[in-house]
Amino acid sequence: PGEVWRATRTPEGAATIRLRQRSSTTVDARAYGDGADWALAHAPDLLGAGDDPTEFRPQRNAGLRDLQRRHPGIRIPTTHAIAEALVPIVLEQKVQTAEAQASYRILLYTHSDPAPGPANGPRLRLPPDPRHLAQLPYWHFHHAGVEKRRADTVRRVASHARQLDAGTANPRAIPGIGAWTIGELGMRANGDADAVPIGDYHLPHLVAFALAGEPRSTDERMLELLEPYRPHRARVIRLLTLSGIRPPRYGPRMPRSALSRVASARPATAAAG
Repeated sequence: PGEVWRATRTPEGAATIRLRQRSSTTVDARAYGDGADWALAHAPDLLGAGDDPTEFRPQRNAGLRDLQRRHPGIRIPTTHAIAEALVPIVLEQKVQTAEAQASYRILLYTHSDPAPGPANGPRLRLPPDPRHLAQLPYWHFHHAGVEKRRADTVRRVASHARQLDAGTANPRAIPGIGAWTIGELGMRANGDADAVPIGDYHLPHLVAFALAGEPRSTDERMLELLEPYRPHRARVIRLLTLSGIRPPRYGPRMPRSALSRVASARPATAAAG
């Protein structure tokens, strides 16, 4: 409670950063590893210092006003690690979140290294090295429950990691990266307070139900409802996902993929190594 530990690969090497909240306006940062200085220098961006929520005033919706009071200070972070964020986002394309997280966890335990840090700190692992992911044969992804389409996109992202992080490559130009992925990237890593993931399975229903009482919606209706909140549409989405509001369910949940069912059926020791 009150602190976050994060492992990352920086241009200067591996790093682990610990962020501890001292007060409502103060956060202490400590970092470890070869990339510690880089991580500390960019800690303000990670905390959303470049994001300005002061002009966000959702006066037209009482529910949003209440959520803003309950969750003050929400910031959209800038991580300066585009490829690192894209890999788990790509794994979430068209599958359940829990399924994607399980796949990423297998990749972490089989294709990454322990993160630097103090002996009494949490046992974190670094994101997989992009150079390694780019060369990884497909059967390793299959073992993690990832079909070839997503695996190929991950490898393309990894092969362009240096250019993506330097800002000299556009993720939109990579085959397999669409509007949903770009929207998620904006909210998770690019500090885009107006980003909206288009094509999400659940988000249009959540937005429509929370803002207009409509249990079912489309991307077009979601964008219409969010339009008055520009340039803070991602902030609205963050507030709604924190709210606990859920639209009614009228049908079955998104099914798990066959590969995911096979991966989750393996013994834990096999999944870890």
